[in-house]
Amino acid sequence: MSEVIEIFKELLRFKSVTPSDDGALNYINMLMDDFEARFIEKEGVKNLLLTKRFGGGTHLCFAGHVDVVPAGEGWESEPFEPVEQGGFIYARGAQDMKSGVAAMLAACKNANFNGTLSILLTSDEEGDGVYGTREVLKMLAEERALPDLAIVAEPTSEKALGDALKVGRRGSINGVLTLRGVQGHAAYPEKCVNPVHQLAHVFANFAGRELDGGSKYFAASKVVITDIRGGIEVTNVTPASVKIMFNVRNSDLTGLEDVKKCVDSVFAGLDYELNLKQSSKPFLTDENSKIVSVAKAAVSEICGREPGLSTSGGTSDARFFAAHNVPVVELGVTNDRIHAANERTAIADVEGLAKIFNKIIEKLKD
Repeated sequence: MSEVIEIFKELLRFKSVTPSDDGALNYINMLMDDFEARFIEKEGVKNLLLTKRFGGGTHLCFAGHVDVVPAGEGWESEPFEPVEQGGFIYARGAQDMKSGVAAMLAACKNANFNGTLSILLTSDEEGDGVYGTREVLKMLAEERALPDLAIVAEPTSEKALGDALKVGRRGSINGVLTLRGVQGHAAYPEKCVNPVHQLAHVFANFAGRELDGGSKYFAASKVVITDIRGGIEVTNVTPASVKIMFNVRNSDLTGLEDVKKCVDSVFAGLDYELNLKQSSKPFLTDENSKIVSVAKAAVSEICGREPGLSTSGGTSDARFFAAHNVPVVELGVTNDRIHAANERTAIADVEGLAKIFNKIIEKLKD
């Protein structure tokens, strides 16, 4: 069994459901005993920063998380006991993202570099993420010790290892719109102001609306309705209000004010209240940056394919690096079973990812 697979299987045995690390970070600290270790804990969230300085060159940071979502139902094996079958390893976190963590640890453990290698791991990426990677990077910024380049080993591949490289992510804007009316008896609709009827007249112009045309790497920002509720669950009383919840995964062409203008336009003349919150902002790493070009070249050499550059999917901790102007990419195994029952990763992909990370370290040494 290769070293990276041994590490991978050991990580999968930890029941590290957010925000618990279940001892995984202590195991990693012992494994990487020639790296300087700093444990940063806040509000029940554990973080580990490992650092090794070889020389005065580039500071490359590998980042990820050891926490996983709950196992849920429908498993054909014990979710926290890795099972090897048909060239795959099955367990919760196999794709998201203990495979990526194992690959970065294996690549860095015996690395020869001329700069600084660091590994930033958190136990709270699947949760709120408030006291995880963001907190550690804030500390590093205050110490003027931020990395020059970063790789987040999230599962980014779609059908084959290395076929996609994340160079950015869309932002996320959450909205709650409350449309107010006048409650009354259903038999006397003329005495009521029914907000559901008002909504019906304008809803088609709001639900699914594209707020921009997208750009080279970003899909169009779109209003996605996530919940609608109103009334008191009886058939003879019209509602006093109706609440619409929605989300916009926004590109770099659309911001909070653009969403507000859209709502003001669609619901003009109606009595409503709008609450908007930007939970994350979009970011994009320059396609010509060093980290993108090196990652592409490494994938090409190891996998024999050119990765597509993508910004699809949800948010990730890469956004926290971008907020500090650290060029960052995301690269990992396939993501077809993330958060699903019987989550699995191909053994060859984990070994291949470790080789890619080794190749990136080698290239950045030059």
